[in-house]
Amino acid sequence: MVAKPYLWQSGATLQEHSRRKHKILREYFSRYLSVRCQLPQQARFRLAIVEGFSGGGRYACGAAGSPIIFIEELRAAAERFNLTRTAERMAPLDIECLLVFNDESPAQLSFLGATPADLSCLDGRMSNNEWLGAAERLVFASFRSCAKYVSPFSINNPEGWRYWLIHFAGNYRARQEYNNVLHQNSSMQAHFGRSGLHMLSFDPADGANALYLFDMSGRAESKKQLFDDIPRLVTEFGDAIGVGEFYGSIYNMTPAHMDDVHAAIIENPDLQVLTGSGGERRKANTIEAGDTLRVKQQRSFFPIFLGGDKGLK
Repeated sequence: MVAKPYLWQSGATLQEHSRRKHKILREYFSRYLSVRCQLPQQARFRLAIVEGFSGGGRYACGAAGSPIIFIEELRAAAERFNLTRTAERMAPLDIECLLVFNDESPAQLSFLGATPADLSCLDGRMSNNEWLGAAERLVFASFRSCAKYVSPFSINNPEGWRYWLIHFAGNYRARQEYNNVLHQNSSMQAHFGRSGLHMLSFDPADGANALYLFDMSGRAESKKQLFDDIPRLVTEFGDAIGVGEFYGSIYNMTPAHMDDVHAAIIENPDLQVLTGSGGERRKANTIEAGDTLRVKQQRSFFPIFLGGDKGLK
């Protein structure tokens, strides 16, 4: 959705929204590799990277484009992992990666039935918050069949939202880490809607809908919504749910940071987290996927559980 094409042969200019995208991409990919390659028993890790709008790889200023970023982070990760393994007298880790880079496709976005003329009519509307919320839901609906977890957040450009950096994942842990990276780069991506659970539910009369820039003020509002949303969700399963299953049920519905989710659980007087042996977690940073999240029998504010909240369905 960029207004003019990048002229790679004569030297493409690195624009600010692309710089923001690259920072998030580099940090997330590095974190992704660290999470997937942490088992001491692991001797090989295989992955494939397919990029449909890769560009020429290097900008006029010398900055790396996304193809080079992937290669640089792969090389750095392999060196980092194997230095640690050598120091600890462990077998080296072999990373096998298939890289597929594609660009200049005349059929780009065509599978959605959108033409360049259709997209041009959006000029001048890209900074409208309500339009952003509607577009986000459209993006999510269009791509949700591609993966179990889809993050439909747009690149936040002060001059207008130019395009989306969409994250696809088959496991909640990948989405969990991606959310965390976005909060480490607050204001680089944007979401309009709710910031608790059910992020894409939209009611013009609902004051909970706002522009969420993954910053501290947004996180404070998110915790308020999570404080009410999480107990309602648990009651849909009865009175208890495994924390791993809880994660799996929420991470396609929330932009929240993992720490804020945990804090909203621990600070809620109506919830408790039990370990496998029956003990109770008292600190947010000790919650594990194997724990159980349960609604207490003695509740401080019983009416919120009567019938749930139909607006969140």
